[in-house]
Amino acid sequence: MAIYRDRAIVLRTWKLGESDRIAAMLTESLGKVRVVAKGARKPKSRFGGRIEPTRHLLVQCYEGRQLDNLTQVESIDGFRAVREDLGRLTKAAVLLEASDQLCAERQPDPGAYRMLLGALRRLDASDSAMLVPSFLLKRLAHEGLGPELDVCVVTGETADLVAIDVELGGVVSARVERGRWVEPATLQLMRRVMGGELAQVLDEPESACTHEVADVVTRLYEHHVERRLRSMRAMDAS
Repeated sequence: MAIYRDRAIVLRTWKLGESDRIAAMLTESLGKVRVVAKGARKPKSRFGGRIEPTRHLLVQCYEGRQLDNLTQVESIDGFRAVREDLGRLTKAAVLLEASDQLCAERQPDPGAYRMLLGALRRLDASDSAMLVPSFLLKRLAHEGLGPELDVCVVTGETADLVAIDVELGGVVSARVERGRWVEPATLQLMRRVMGGELAQVLDEPESACTHEVADVVTRLYEHHVERRLRSMRAMDAS
């Protein structure tokens, strides 16, 4: 069976039998894979505590019929600040859950891997209320599902854009009379994220628009992906 080495981010794990652990990982070259780490739950396991969500690893595996077998692992990033802060860890859980939902198994997507790694590194360096909604917005765009923010999706107008219609996938003008009304500053904040000002947006203080963006983007994401983001509910409650 083929052996491969790759960089990988652990998305989620679950128990297998008495001592093994299964992990879903987003790899740089292969996309999402599922691996079994034999004996990972034993006290003296050679994998230690590294097979945990958020961990960024260099892994060696050999391909199996249903699950690949993890044979070697080296830590690259532990994201200690994320793991030691409940608020950041909850945000990281949203990033991991969305990546798990959007990435198909064995479908290479280096862009998705880079986006998740960049978001985790940013979250580890500094907390930002806009990190999660920005990540979700950029991931939707990466999948070809990004919302139209500059032209009314019904009339084609570029003026008097006052609402976002989740089902139609973008902004609508006042005379359309449907969708969720949003503040002009909220639309502008979303445009800045999509227009290359992500770094500046993440550095700005939290505001009322931040919360409105988060709510709108979550609704857009869940509508297009047709799945709930359970971790987002936990983040809202924290």
